[in-house]
Amino acid sequence: MMNLANMMKQAQQVQKRLQEAQNQLNSLEINGVSGDGAVNVVCDGHGKFKSIKLNKKAINPENPESVDDETIEMLEDLITSAMKQATDEAGKVMQNKMKGIVPAGINIPGLF
Repeated sequence: MMNLANMMKQAQQVQKRLQEAQNQLNSLEINGVSGDGAVNVVCDGHGKFKSIKLNKKAINPENPESVDDETIEMLEDLITSAMKQATDEAGKVMQNKMKGIVPAGINIPGLF
């Protein structure tokens, strides 16, 4: 039978590995591209939105040259802001929902 000290040591090792995995997922950049490169979205390993890049073809495919760089940058900033706001709010809702399920004192990395 395993003694309490060994169980605690194993639990600490598991927690350390979970934290390392969380850190790796945070640093990942996963790209999604559509419209033959017109739109490029980047998320981290948790699926949390990081950024968007738009090509002039995404805004005006008939005449991409008519789109100026400031317009693209403004749209990217607006979309990025809205996406981050939505994902942050979704994360808060999930945390509140999970707090009612997971007993107090139990820390699950990436969940809270």
